[in-house]
Amino acid sequence: MIYTCDSCTARECSKEIKGPLPDNCPMKNSLLMESSFSEYLNEENHDFYVRSSEIEALGYCEWPRLREIMEFSRMMGYRHLGLAFCRGLSEEARITCRILRQNGFLVSSVICKAGGIDKTEAGISAKVHEGEFESMCNPVAQARFLEDAGTEFNITLGLCVGHDSLFYKYSHVNATAFAVKDRVTGHNPLSCIYLSRGYMRKRLEMSDGKA
Repeated sequence: MIYTCDSCTARECSKEIKGPLPDNCPMKNSLLMESSFSEYLNEENHDFYVRSSEIEALGYCEWPRLREIMEFSRMMGYRHLGLAFCRGLSEEARITCRILRQNGFLVSSVICKAGGIDKTEAGISAKVHEGEFESMCNPVAQARFLEDAGTEFNITLGLCVGHDSLFYKYSHVNATAFAVKDRVTGHNPLSCIYLSRGYMRKRLEMSDGKA
């Protein structure tokens, strides 16, 4: 089954009294919907999910994301936070950690280049700056160092596409993204969506036009 919620105009999922559902609506798969809902009732997920939903309501259109992260962490009783950040956003990481600490949190932070391992040792031939030494990004080590530090909730700041996925995979605790890296748009990736029919159109076309 291919689901296409992006093109749905019915939006029956947002209505209390639901009308006819599109043929490929996920809600037609009642078994999968029921089994998914049951996961929220599991002890390991329930409080986490309820608290995150409460934070959404409390700070709706009022709190910036960093405030939401802090309020959620406090509500969950997390004191020790972990920050996995990109070297290119070192100043942003420094300020983020300062704000977190000023609000009473213990913060452990690990930079993406931890280890200083040459990219070639991991089989990476492509370099940003040819002819220069480049350390490989090390998201697995970032996750494991934060586990070693004993963090209770982890935050990512500017990790590369794919590297962030590996960090989430190896993080010993739940994690959230504060911001993602997008140097072309000043780390505002949605701007290419807003400009997708204008200035950004050509930049969003793959070279062969195929996925």
